[in-house]
Amino acid sequence: MSLLIEAVVFLTCAVLAVPLFSRFGLGSILGYLTAGMLIGPYLLGLISNVEAALHFGEFGVVLLLFLIGLELSPTRLWSLRRPVFLIGGGQFIFTSIALTGLAWAFAVALPTAILIGTTLSLSSTAVASQLLAEKGQLANRHGRVALSVLLFQDMAVIPLLAVVPLLGTAPMTSGGLSDVFVATAVIVGIIVFGRYLIEPLFDLVANWGDHEVFTAASLLLVVGTAALMDLVGVSMALGGFLAGVLFADSHHRNAVIADIEPFKGLLMGVFFIAIGMSVDLGLIIEKPLLVLLLSALLIGTKSAILYLLGRLGRLAPLQAIRFTASLGQGGEFAFVIFSAALIVGVVNQPLVDLMILVVTISMILTPVLFLLADRIVEHFSPPAGT
Repeated sequence: MSLLIEAVVFLTCAVLAVPLFSRFGLGSILGYLTAGMLIGPYLLGLISNVEAALHFGEFGVVLLLFLIGLELSPTRLWSLRRPVFLIGGGQFIFTSIALTGLAWAFAVALPTAILIGTTLSLSSTAVASQLLAEKGQLANRHGRVALSVLLFQDMAVIPLLAVVPLLGTAPMTSGGLSDVFVATAVIVGIIVFGRYLIEPLFDLVANWGDHEVFTAASLLLVVGTAALMDLVGVSMALGGFLAGVLFADSHHRNAVIADIEPFKGLLMGVFFIAIGMSVDLGLIIEKPLLVLLLSALLIGTKSAILYLLGRLGRLAPLQAIRFTASLGQGGEFAFVIFSAALIVGVVNQPLVDLMILVVTISMILTPVLFLLADRIVEHFSPPAGT
């Protein structure tokens, strides 16, 4: 199928599915995911190149994190250091231990169990951020704490990817610690560049160029930063967020938001449709009980730990429920980490397929659980609000 026809299919799905699901209060994400399953290789088969669509849609996540970063000046971000490292770090450590134990209980070898536990402890930045943004809850306390946890998880991806070759049987292809040092140097360089050069450069573009040039410069800032981070093995989403934070105090901020927002919405739709297309419906039919059990264990274990940490982090019970519902799923970085582990021989293909399916199902269930959490909060909240 030609690229033009595939684009028509994507846009048609977005136009038809999203308003339908939004009308019933299920949100746009579930609409995109369902549309993806419908047109994917396991049902209608209208689009077969799922991986290409997924990589293209990842830029939507980058733009989303950039826009979120624009809402957080460096001073405000520093104020979040406690939830980032205490709650975010606690979530990562305790969830990794619990999920590693569960994997080991299923007779998985210890190195593989460790990889599964740490990878599944990561939540979906795309799903959680989009849901919180759609509900207008990013600025609420539970939304800020959820964002803090996601930031820690994005940072944790760097050492995780560096450690994967150490667990495998194939020869190491990277320098491990040296990669971490290179990534750190790049992050420091981006911070210095953003602190002293971004504002003057955008002043020049605004004064000498037209609106199209300014839009191109805005996209170049985000995509360039993300590409540089990806080049050294760091999360592109973290790069987008970092660029947004560095630009948060700029007087060009509102103009950049207006330019980026349409691209973000379209690419996020592509990303979630691609996630839906990747659902292996054949494996669900073949092993339905195992898939459902593993999905329930993933969401249940993460939710229990998240709720406990939310309460220890001084979130009110109803706030902790929303916080938990937003982060109980697996994350998109599972696709990257499990693929890297497959190359070095830590996991085999059937196990990767099963884990990816479990992560995807947890993403699909998140909008429903988030809606349920909202109903619980509304039911138990006093008339004056929470």
